[in-house]
Amino acid sequence: MMRRPEKTRKNERDEAEAAQRDAVPPAPPDGKDTQMADNGEVTIVGAGARLEGNLISAGSMRVDGHVKGQINADGDVTLSPQSQVEADIRAQNVSVAGRFKGNLIVKGKAHLARGGRIDGNITSKTLVVEEGGIFHGQSIMDSQAAAAAGSAQAASNERSGKDTGQADRPDQVKV
Repeated sequence: MMRRPEKTRKNERDEAEAAQRDAVPPAPPDGKDTQMADNGEVTIVGAGARLEGNLISAGSMRVDGHVKGQINADGDVTLSPQSQVEADIRAQNVSVAGRFKGNLIVKGKAHLARGGRIDGNITSKTLVVEEGGIFHGQSIMDSQAAAAAGSAQAASNERSGKDTGQADRPDQVKV
């Protein structure tokens, strides 16, 4: 019995193309992520992702994976239940449902969900801790607290000789 290699390769190629089409993830449900940012920009760090360095988002961000470093977002930051983050976060609002270690500097509301854990300090205008959330650290709640903390951090960077320019940081990721 003789096999035709052309047809076998064609069948394999067709199967590979079909598998690739099927592997494309569906679009997120309308409204879920777009509500996070006024401009509709949402950066998502997937469940299988591990990032180290500085993340900067012009909009909002959702973290499902592991992040170590620093997160700066113009919008909101949401840490899902499976997330593990060791970073300092600066954002408009932050919601933590996973494990977080570091400092939060929030202009609006910091939210610790049931099952979430924060090991670090929170500076925010409002703090909400749901029953079942674990918080180890200090909280500064004041309408100008986030702004004061931000200027204190900038002054600290200047004294230590750190440059705040984005272009000079090779480990910085702009998204």
